[in-house]
Amino acid sequence: MRYLVVIPARGGSKGIPHKNIYPIQGKPLLEYALDCISQVEFEGDVAVSTDDSMIAAVAAKYENVVVVERPAEISGDTAKPEAALIHALNYMKEQYNKEYDAVITLQATSPLRKSETVQAFLAKFEENLPEYDTLLTLSENRSDFWIKTEDGQYRRLYPDAPRRRQERTPLYVENSAIYATMKDSLLETESVLGKKATGYVIDEMEAVDINEWMDIYTVEGILALQNKKDKETSYENNFN
Repeated sequence: MRYLVVIPARGGSKGIPHKNIYPIQGKPLLEYALDCISQVEFEGDVAVSTDDSMIAAVAAKYENVVVVERPAEISGDTAKPEAALIHALNYMKEQYNKEYDAVITLQATSPLRKSETVQAFLAKFEENLPEYDTLLTLSENRSDFWIKTEDGQYRRLYPDAPRRRQERTPLYVENSAIYATMKDSLLETESVLGKKATGYVIDEMEAVDINEWMDIYTVEGILALQNKKDKETSYENNFN
């Protein structure tokens, strides 16, 4: 199975300027995705699709990463993400005469995603073939959801759901951390969900997706705690 891993990273982020290379613990956000995939064993290539020269410069520091210059017409706020994937496929064919069986979409905004999770995800994707042509990551959620009614009031989505969180039937949220789509299905449907998709549940922490400033503060705090724990473990091992 030959994969083209595409990291979409356009420059036009309104909420957080240059979000895809915003420094998290002093490291550009994009580099978390590039470091993650560099530790995954697979056959194929990694491409960063971007319309921004600063983002391209970060990606270019990685020897085995292809920078795909994304045209302006598929880089705006209303452009479909799938357009970047299809453009990257066509670019790799035209420039390098390379073909792939499937496309992996790796968002740049999931810095807590682990390489071993991606490795297990790919194994599950291949295991599910040919019954499912797409696999995507999900997060478990046991919240008690409420909805707004037409008269402006609010009611529970599931009125009979248990009050205790542990007793509720979980729902699963698409978190955008990883997608795997067979190439032919992507081209035919122009959808990252392909023709028949199923899910792969990952840890809620790995699924954190940076969209707002609060997400950055959350990730910064988590990484700071992890670094502190790693240092304490290292000290204990050396001391013992």
